[in-house]
Amino acid sequence: MAERPLSPEQASLAAASDGEIAFRALDGSEAAARELVRRYERPVFNLIDRLVQQRPVAEELAQDTFLKVFRSLHTFDARLRLSAWILRIAHNTTLDHLRRRRPVVVSLDERTDDDALTIADRLADPGALPDRLVEQHRIGAAIDAALDRLRPEYREVIVLRYQEGLDYEEIAEVTGRPLGTVKTFVHRARRALAQSLTSPP
Repeated sequence: MAERPLSPEQASLAAASDGEIAFRALDGSEAAARELVRRYERPVFNLIDRLVQQRPVAEELAQDTFLKVFRSLHTFDARLRLSAWILRIAHNTTLDHLRRRRPVVVSLDERTDDDALTIADRLADPGALPDRLVEQHRIGAAIDAALDRLRPEYREVIVLRYQEGLDYEEIAEVTGRPLGTVKTFVHRARRALAQSLTSPP
């Protein structure tokens, strides 16, 4: 069945920059607001889910994040990267939640989020042969499990750096940490991941 062609407005929005989308949403365009959510709902959810490790809570906090995004759009500086600005709101929303409630530890076996883009997803080769796909899945699952064992602040910087593609300066902006601290956290997180992956079970 052929895909329905995009309307002129949808095509215009799909081609628009993040800054244009933000300002159109600020001007009251519901279509632009939907496009903004479409672009960033997965990164926002992934970051929050990695920190709270509870899907229902992550979904609720993601909704809270977008409410705050739309309430604060008038403060957005177009010189900044929209993704970093939104992820900072997600970061702060999550920290506020964690300060209010002690996080609940969830078994890795209970994590069944097939919709979230994980580090393992980014490593997968869609053209691989079946036996290679099995091996990629095994390696990816090991990486995700090792990532979940990291300290939350290490887990966050790894997700922002390697999953969301932010540079060190943007991660510092998102987390509110000094640039040197961000670099140290990324280095230590990578080392901890390597040790976890090479240690015998």
